[in-house]
Amino acid sequence: MTKKSKLIIFTGPSGVGKGSILEKFFNIANKNQDKVVYSVSSTTRKPREGEIDGKHYFFISKEEFENKIKENTFLEWAIYNDNYYGTSKDFINKCLNEDTSVILEIELQGALNVMHQYPDALSIFIMPPSFEELEHRLRGRNSEDNETILKRLNTAKTELENSGKFKYKIVNNGLDEAVNELYQIFIKETK
Repeated sequence: MTKKSKLIIFTGPSGVGKGSILEKFFNIANKNQDKVVYSVSSTTRKPREGEIDGKHYFFISKEEFENKIKENTFLEWAIYNDNYYGTSKDFINKCLNEDTSVILEIELQGALNVMHQYPDALSIFIMPPSFEELEHRLRGRNSEDNETILKRLNTAKTELENSGKFKYKIVNNGLDEAVNELYQIFIKETK
């Protein structure tokens, strides 16, 4: 990695707004012709409404994912709420070698693993304004049953306890404010 290209580890609890923040961030970055791309992870979970294979995730079968683990093609992989998630080594290294920063939106276990492998990576944790607001957002998505939401909330407690391991913490109190803070961190760390 050079000063101009960074592996950016981006995490936070489910429902905190990571996807919305990144969508607006990339609009700004593209407009300013910044060299940064989103790393598309593979997962065994089913797509949510509106998610596109190859853009949001590569949606693959459990068998295919397990074969990729055996072939050692993932930089990191983890099981999160009974589904596999993983990041391709080749994609990350290709981008960094071309002086392009890469944002990895991954869960805590994977984030800590990548931080260990890439100590110079830029780590950012997105926080909810409160735990109650996080629950409100998860329930407001209407995409999961109560049991799944309770699992996500339980996982979120552990994630929030580990937020201090990240170089930057951004509280998503408002989307535009969080996006601006992320972009300022990106500029500071890559220019």
